[in-house]
Amino acid sequence: MKAFVGKGVYGAIAAGTVSIFRKRDEAVRRIHIEDTEAEKQRVELAMKESTAQLQEICEKAGKEAGKSDAAIFEIHRILLNDDDYHNAICKVIEDQQVNAEYAVSTAADNLSEMFLAMEDGYMRARAADIRDISDRMIRNLTGVTSDQTISRNKAVICASEFSPSEIVSIDKEKVLAFVTERGSLNSHTAILVKDMNIPAVFGVGKEFLSVIKEGGEIIVDGFSGEVFFEPDEETRRRFVRKAEEDGNRKRLLQELKGRENVTRDGKKIDICANIGSIDDVSAALSNDAGGIGLFRTEFLYLEGSDYPTEEKQFIAYKRVLESMKGKKVIIRTLDIGADKQADYFQLKKEENPALGYRAIRICLTRPELFRTQLRALYRASVFGNLGIMFPMLTSVSELKEILAVCTAVREELAAQGIRYGENVELGIMIETPAAALISDRLAPMVDFFSIGTNDLTQYTLACDRLNPDIERFVDPHHEAVLRLIGMSAENAHKYGVRIGICGELAADMALTETFMRMGIDELSVSPSFVLPLRDFVRKIKINP
Repeated sequence: MKAFVGKGVYGAIAAGTVSIFRKRDEAVRRIHIEDTEAEKQRVELAMKESTAQLQEICEKAGKEAGKSDAAIFEIHRILLNDDDYHNAICKVIEDQQVNAEYAVSTAADNLSEMFLAMEDGYMRARAADIRDISDRMIRNLTGVTSDQTISRNKAVICASEFSPSEIVSIDKEKVLAFVTERGSLNSHTAILVKDMNIPAVFGVGKEFLSVIKEGGEIIVDGFSGEVFFEPDEETRRRFVRKAEEDGNRKRLLQELKGRENVTRDGKKIDICANIGSIDDVSAALSNDAGGIGLFRTEFLYLEGSDYPTEEKQFIAYKRVLESMKGKKVIIRTLDIGADKQADYFQLKKEENPALGYRAIRICLTRPELFRTQLRALYRASVFGNLGIMFPMLTSVSELKEILAVCTAVREELAAQGIRYGENVELGIMIETPAAALISDRLAPMVDFFSIGTNDLTQYTLACDRLNPDIERFVDPHHEAVLRLIGMSAENAHKYGVRIGICGELAADMALTETFMRMGIDELSVSPSFVLPLRDFVRKIKINP
């Protein structure tokens, strides 16, 4: 048995035989030419042909994976026709007096290296997009079609790496799973695979294809990222059990999918998902979440070495909103500080960072940072059903300042002729005792509350939730915590404001009935808890 470990792209178990996806890998010949204008005309023709092909692939992807995934090929089409890409190719032709296909290959190598050198994970993943469109250009220039073959029977398809167009071109009826030597979780290929619900592991290492054999037995664990070639009997048994557990979860999904979250006596509650990045959207959808109750935007700030641009944020928020297809998406503004640090923020060392300079306090004292995020959010709001949520509120004056900034951003966008959603809801997190105690004054100013029980418990009990030495004193079921939640729910409903819980207590089934009796409208949990919580709600009775 040979074991490999990579990055699980889509969580599911698959077992079967290997089919190696081999690509024609012929070196592009360098040919000296005299007529550079003729070569540039060949580039123009290849671009037109490639654009037409991408349009066809875009339509196929739309049918197989959905509109948001089809947009991947729209991005490819934009990259293909970008002036910088075109000029880079033409410059190689002019400077080196070489044939068009060699110029495309050289320009692609240079641009890919540029993207790979960037610290931003999203931008590094664009190197694969450049290679994909360039390979298409070269095929159209040379007239050589790809020589890709896979097994006639259903199999685990293994390759060095897949491009998005290759994934779309493969007959899904023949695929048990995908495994690659290279590949990024931020790549468009990974997004496609997730949305097609196909088990996959990327980046298992460069020796993978030299070890496995066509037709050999293979097990793929898309949850853990493990891959086993010619597994032993114990490994087989272990994964049979894991596959059965996964099958039971999927059967539960089929039984409960589309069902209401309603108790036996007719009390309803919304169950949504908490996510920490774009990659988690597919998990929310596959577990039939009613929406996104908390989208943490910190990943955009923590994965790079500088502040994310408005455009980068806009693309991320737009993708989430489009993927959720009209379901409510509540996006929390930047909540950095305390246990979440980014060096380029240059935050001072604090004796007690949990009580210090964090979250909305950073946003209100760094207005350009705040405005950039709000502009991106409002611009993205036209692509879905958006709610914007502000963390760590403690006073009415803070909320007034926040709402004034939102108004100014909307007016600025309108003056620039930039569209934004007219029905964006604004809400706050109740995660400080101060906010809970003045919730009657905050409620008339917002559309919704969401209770962050982790911090609310910490601040109410004066217990650092990250300190293991006082773990025995941290009681999330403490009467004081529950009273603050109940008070917030009562004040919210007094003013017609919805209230949800997005902290860890939302998934605590020992409190589900208590929360429903309080009138909590929504529970937002990790995607994997959505169905078990729905199952629990449908079995209980609230009224005696």
